[in-house]
Amino acid sequence: MKKISLTFCAAALVAAGALTVYVNAQKGADAPAAAHDRHDAKTHDAQAHADCPFMNGGESGDSHDAHHAGVNARGEAAMGFSQTETAHHFLLTRDGGVIQVEVKDPADTANRTRIRQHLAHVAQMFAAGDFDTPMLVHARTVPGTPAMSRLKSEIVYAFEETERGGRVRITTQNAEALAAVHEFLRFQIEDHQTGDRQEQ
Repeated sequence: MKKISLTFCAAALVAAGALTVYVNAQKGADAPAAAHDRHDAKTHDAQAHADCPFMNGGESGDSHDAHHAGVNARGEAAMGFSQTETAHHFLLTRDGGVIQVEVKDPADTANRTRIRQHLAHVAQMFAAGDFDTPMLVHARTVPGTPAMSRLKSEIVYAFEETERGGRVRITTQNAEALAAVHEFLRFQIEDHQTGDRQEQ
């Protein structure tokens, strides 16, 4: 009887494992393909967080603070400079927008250098349709980026140094791309809590 019970348990475990594999395979089949195969794991992680209440804008109080702290922690890891000693700004313009990051202390040359390196790299990645960094920072696919990636040939990203850091100017003449850029910037304003105006 003991042998039969052990056999049954083993069979149950195998069945449970097979079901898990099947469910994961179905999720993979239903999910949209990642832009680059090499980023499938990161895309899966971001999708897994998309339904989290901390990620969908519905949080309040302590959970809202925890989400913002998470954005800052992931941002520091992905961008390579302090999020608390620098200031992000996202500006909407008639033909696109601006991503600007600067040090709060003019004497902070270390963070200023890292900002410039990061933004120069961001301009190149975005121009190539690669939005992995914002996805990692925000733990989800950032609104606007699927269209920005698809319409990458319609958008120009130009890096410029500023006295305390740098900026990336984003310009386009394509209406769909412009709407996507504005959607992207509005999300950044909200998630980074910059207080910037959400209208041009």
